[in-house]
Amino acid sequence: MSVELLLTALMIASTPILLAAIGELVVEKSGVLNLGVEGMMITGAICGFAVAVETGSPALGFIGAALGGAAMSMIFGVLTQFLLSNQVATGLALTLFGLGFSALIGQGYVGQVPPSTPKLDLGPLSDIPFLGPVLLSHDLVVYLGLALVAGVWAWLRYSRGGMILRAVGENHDAAHALGYKVIRIRLAAIAFGGACAGLGGAYLSLVRVPQWTEGMTAGAGWIALALVVFASWKPWRVLIGAWLFGGITVLQLNLQAAGVKVPVELLSMSPYLITILVLVIISSDRRRANLNAPAALGRIFHAAS
Repeated sequence: MSVELLLTALMIASTPILLAAIGELVVEKSGVLNLGVEGMMITGAICGFAVAVETGSPALGFIGAALGGAAMSMIFGVLTQFLLSNQVATGLALTLFGLGFSALIGQGYVGQVPPSTPKLDLGPLSDIPFLGPVLLSHDLVVYLGLALVAGVWAWLRYSRGGMILRAVGENHDAAHALGYKVIRIRLAAIAFGGACAGLGGAYLSLVRVPQWTEGMTAGAGWIALALVVFASWKPWRVLIGAWLFGGITVLQLNLQAAGVKVPVELLSMSPYLITILVLVIISSDRRRANLNAPAALGRIFHAAS
């Protein structure tokens, strides 16, 4: 496989993880730890697939996926922000619920083919050697992912809303004392994260693997969660990490196709093994990790406290 085709495939493979991870980064910046990314992604995958098949419109499919992911995230939001349930346990339950719910809805869509998602037509720019195929010949969702990274970075760094979100994530009691609506801000962040995860799931079922298969996210949500830690809660590092893990995924698929004398199971495990290795390396420097993580991450907020 040529470098050009490899990089083109990398852009496509990294997009679902990138979308889910940038959404989770915003959630965690608000001080909430949502481990239900996998459940929201698989829900977005079936919602987007079903809407696209029924309407014949991939655009409506992606909108449906974003709404489905956001609706799923609101279950988590209500349970953790109003009923004050444990965030870790609730996130894990959300993933299990999403996997079962999507399997139930998707029974009637197995074997169906969704409408194709058109690529962005940039005219002569798409014909530029190397740069054209690698960077300028993808569908709109790839560029949406890149735009979200830039937008989230600028919003967190320069806007008043981003400053308030970071303040809530660092010290929710102080933010509440200043008059900020902590629960409302966190619910908005959770909904944004759910919508992004839903878009990532729909990209899998509508573009990368244009079909519905039960459990097709295959751990992508967990990689997205790890990616936020790997990126030290910085948007541009999320992009680099997504490209890294996307590249590993593409490489292991091509090694399998080339018949490399390595067990297929080991190659399939490689993205997850590398994810674990990266997290172990990062966790070894606890002081640095704690400096970058939002101070109130995972802590329950109660207005009366």
